[in-house]
Amino acid sequence: MGDLIRQNPDGTYTRLVSMPTTPASADPSSLSEVLTKDVTFNPTNNTWVRIYLPKKALVNNSSTTTNKLPLIVYYHGGGFYFTTVATTLNHNFCDTMSTQLDAVVVSVEYRMAPENRLPAAYDDAMEALDWIKSTDEIWLREYADISNCFLIGTSAGGNILHHVGVRASAAVEELAPLKIRGLIFHHPFFGGVTRTESEIRGVNDPVIPQVSTDLCWELGLPIGADRDHKYSNPMADDQWSVNCARIKNLGWRLLVAGGDRDPVFDRQMMFVEMLKKDGVNVISHFIQGNPHGVEITEPSTAPALFVSIKKFINNDM
Repeated sequence: MGDLIRQNPDGTYTRLVSMPTTPASADPSSLSEVLTKDVTFNPTNNTWVRIYLPKKALVNNSSTTTNKLPLIVYYHGGGFYFTTVATTLNHNFCDTMSTQLDAVVVSVEYRMAPENRLPAAYDDAMEALDWIKSTDEIWLREYADISNCFLIGTSAGGNILHHVGVRASAAVEELAPLKIRGLIFHHPFFGGVTRTESEIRGVNDPVIPQVSTDLCWELGLPIGADRDHKYSNPMADDQWSVNCARIKNLGWRLLVAGGDRDPVFDRQMMFVEMLKKDGVNVISHFIQGNPHGVEITEPSTAPALFVSIKKFINNDM
């Protein structure tokens, strides 16, 4: 089944590689520019968030209404079955994002496949938004402007973002006072039965070779579904145009960021073109030579991405 996960005789799964993790730290005397804490929002499902608060928010009295920081809700990648909020690569990305964007970041831990196949992750990601809108968690109530919220997802998290965005666009009143302003797709992970040119070129890609992407869908999709299921191939969703019309009417802005060395590049481009065709306000930001998820695996490349995201958030692109 691959080098990362093994199915046991009793039907359970064992993940074969343990990636480094970083604990949260709310110690104001630490050298970090960002404070972090973990908060559970569904004990039954063991789903939780890690909140990132720029330390300077405490100094600058960002608890006043006019000084509150933008809120970023982040969905991490990992093929739906691997890595967590606490994985050091994901943690460092969010830490840098909080600093570079001068924002409160909420990174969501969702249930993993194959123990919990899609749409479980979509359900959890949406439940996190419901929790944010009403929680008394002091860092969110005091320092985050929940009326200025952007959702960001990387790789599989970008896939989750699409489906959460569709659901959230149909639940605007229920989510108030949380107000989503835009969606930011970072190397979003989509699939389909017919291979694209970039997927064929990337069959042996060093980051996400075809055998790995196929495994993600095998483990993540509902049993019996193929890669043209709307969860993996949202462009095949018969409600695509209806969903786009709703997002367009809300005035949401979308940013799709990626690189042309990503095997999923062609699908990301198709995603952008179909959004544009249906009148959605979408900006693409593809960098020549960038592989899948490079800003996660090579942190030195992340600041350039955050410059673009900050311009997008400030409506300056």
